Amino acid sequence: MYARLTEQIGISVKDELLELALTHRSFSYEAGGIPTNERLEFLGDSVLGLIVTDELYKKFPDLDESRLSPLRSGVVNMRALAQIARDLKLGEHLRIGKGEEATNGRDKNSILADSLEALVGAIYLEHGYLKSAEIVLNWIAPAIVSATSQGVGLDGKTALQEIAASLNLSAPEYEITESGPDHDKSFTANAILSGEKFPIGHGKSKREAEQVAARAAYEAGLQEYPANALAHFYLGDACRGLKAWANAEEHYATSLELDAKSPVAGS
Repeated sequence: MYARLTEQIGISVKDELLELALTHRSFSYEAGGIPTNERLEFLGDSVLGLIVTDELYKKFPDLDESRLSPLRSGVVNMRALAQIARDLKLGEHLRIGKGEEATNGRDKNSILADSLEALVGAIYLEHGYLKSAEIVLNWIAPAIVSATSQGVGLDGKTALQEIAASLNLSAPEYEITESGPDHDKSFTANAILSGEKFPIGHGKSKREAEQVAARAAYEAGLQEYPANALAHFYLGDACRGLKAWANAEEHYATSLELDAKSPVAGS
């Protein structure tokens, strides 16, 4: 019954669990009050949160809670989850009422995100945590890359380094100069990525100057194309002259496609 869906999600789940995960309350109301996916959504929300939190905790050992929290929010939010649901073509399989059907409910962010969480709950019930984590991490890997590349929750140097790593570039380098007497030194830094030198950062220590320079380098790519910061950065000045144009253009096309698919208002 759900063979195509199980192929898309990457794991088999009992039909009765899948059917429950896909049953929106609008369908239940019209069908005389049959069970909805809301209990599975409740469970899946917690499972998903734990999986992402565990992954970020391990992936970024140097980030404290104040940076991990917004990073997690950048990965686990309604629009990000809805996009994953779209990628899995979950909307095609939803059981929704006639009213929601008439108002494009199959593509509403809220319904898609909730249904994805319910699906995670179903996978967890049948396969347990470890297998659920394997499947979910495969789904959300692009969202983690996107959030970290956009600097969500990250300091300047980490954000810039993540971008370089995603393009298989060498780590950013920093050119430091210092001035002033020993008791009151000032430092300036330029971030250099693939030979491109970015605006100067100033600070009272080398570390502070490097952080400011890294953030300046990161933001240099945001100002010209604010509608798609990540794509611009990949295709911006930092990538001129590289042999990674095909990779950069692929990211750019993907980002534009995702932006076009995502409604301005999460409904």
